Amino acid sequence: MNILILGSGGREHAFAKKISESKRCKQLFIAPGNPGTAQFGINVPIQVTDIASVKQFCLNNKMDMLVVGPEAPLVEGITDAFRSEETKHIGVIGPDAFAAQLEGSKAFAKSFMKKYHIPTAGYLEVTTENIEAGFAFLDTLASPYVLKADGLAAGKGVVILNDLDEAKEELRAMLSGKFGAASSKVVIEEFLDGIEFSVFALTDGQHYVLLPEAKDYKKIGEGDTGLNTGGMGAISPVPFVDDTLWQKVINKIVTPTIEGIKSENMDYTGFVFFGLIKVGNEPFVIEYNCRMGDPETEVVIPRIEDDLVEVFQDAISKKLEGKKLTFSSQSAATIMLVSGGYPGDFEKYKRITGVDDVQDSIVFHAGTTEKDGDILTSGGRVMAITSVAENFQEAIRISLKNAEKIHFEGKYFRRDIGFDL
Repeated sequence: MNILILGSGGREHAFAKKISESKRCKQLFIAPGNPGTAQFGINVPIQVTDIASVKQFCLNNKMDMLVVGPEAPLVEGITDAFRSEETKHIGVIGPDAFAAQLEGSKAFAKSFMKKYHIPTAGYLEVTTENIEAGFAFLDTLASPYVLKADGLAAGKGVVILNDLDEAKEELRAMLSGKFGAASSKVVIEEFLDGIEFSVFALTDGQHYVLLPEAKDYKKIGEGDTGLNTGGMGAISPVPFVDDTLWQKVINKIVTPTIEGIKSENMDYTGFVFFGLIKVGNEPFVIEYNCRMGDPETEVVIPRIEDDLVEVFQDAISKKLEGKKLTFSSQSAATIMLVSGGYPGDFEKYKRITGVDDVQDSIVFHAGTTEKDGDILTSGGRVMAITSVAENFQEAIRISLKNAEKIHFEGKYFRRDIGFDL
């Protein structure tokens, strides 16, 4: 099969490595890819939201499958575009635009959870027209206060504040365009106090298979302090997810979600990411994503022992009923190297050295580019160092050792991933 992966981050590098190992993969392309994905396929200079160019490339180069990495092209309707007569023979891993609202609109997702009795925090949707109701709802809540931009805001649209007056000011600022169109509607949520983890399913719209669970670390500072990021590290499996909790997740969250997708007649072939929080002994949904997470993919994919292309083909052919994936019993951990200043302003194009010195880890490129034979930084999150070992502590130790070997100006990484386990 000829396969195109859409995206340019660590998630897509992890997919490229795994897909290239499949006996069913004939030629692999990545658009736009990065210097890491180039080890496993051919990078194509097309941006992920240039849907017309992606479609034309697939036709010209006889693609059989499109695997969509990031959320933006899904929300913008890339899957819908591939349902036309000329491209309907190309299998797409990723839901259509209507279904992608589960990630693209916080209000849509909360309404869906309410309809299908999926446990989540209490909430209120607010626009400029009912802002007074928003203030009144905040008055009923205990601190801290959670405000979420309804639309996609590049991972920055969630604000948690301890002061009620600050929360009201922030609500006004968000509705006045702080996050652009993404916060023209804001979801105010009750704060849930617990420990977070992530669960992933691949669905054909009717049935599903579960992937290994993971836990990622979003805050920039050690001890989970400071600003939110796209993710500073992750581990899989998660020690506190025992059989009892796992069954609750399946029975109360995953199965009702897939039943809801089926009931709504969603065109959904792809991943469902469940951002969960364990409160006491009960799981609640914080958010849905309609694709795999990053850096969770970098610890989940290395633990899957099946041929991923075969699994994707089963999803596209609506043949997931009764299927199960095989996971490695070992643990995976990833440490993210980031640019100095991230998640605020940071400088790009710093030369990276030492990657060839890494041993016993996989280096997934996230925000890198190549110029005149040198690998340079090109994003806030630069590289994910993933190790697999008998337990997560040992995997973290190996990743940290290798993180020290890679050098670029301003390099920063957290040394305490897994500290709370």
